[in-house]
Amino acid sequence: MTAADQNAPPEFSHPISASRLSFKPATYRLAANEAERAALAKRFGLISLSRFEAIVTLKREPGDAIRFDGEIDADLVQACIVTTEPVPARVTDVFTLIYRADVDEETADQMALDNPEDEIIEPLIGDSIDIGEAVAQQLSVAMDPYPRSVGAQSEIASVQAGLIEDDEAGAPMARRNPFDALAALKKQS
Repeated sequence: MTAADQNAPPEFSHPISASRLSFKPATYRLAANEAERAALAKRFGLISLSRFEAIVTLKREPGDAIRFDGEIDADLVQACIVTTEPVPARVTDVFTLIYRADVDEETADQMALDNPEDEIIEPLIGDSIDIGEAVAQQLSVAMDPYPRSVGAQSEIASVQAGLIEDDEAGAPMARRNPFDALAALKKQS
């Protein structure tokens, strides 16, 4: 990544001024256009991202915190990790973030490690929250990290079945050591 890439705005940037938020919820509806979807697909290593929509509600909370409630809905195609065949998927997720000016990124990361069940705390840097980037990051978290095509599932099942020995009646007995199969191949060569 070049220095210019690091300073470029995110592909789906929608900054909201934190100073304009009140205790009354403000709702924002986002839908990525074709260019934004193509850029996000490239960023996340997708074959395609045909639809990406989000609903975000922001409201100020006591103690200068800002609550971010988000919902994402996307139609995308990932590459199978076994066969590289296209794997279509619909990704939906509901999540909450709490933005606070009194924490930095290191503190926020440590809080997430110490209390993984708690709501995620994000540092509020400056006066804006990029709700587009926040929902884009959530999409990357919500996607299947190991997408598999139907064919890959069959191949995996066949390999697993081949590792089980049958008794004389054809009933499974015990798993064979996969290295035994490699040793047999080595002896054949």
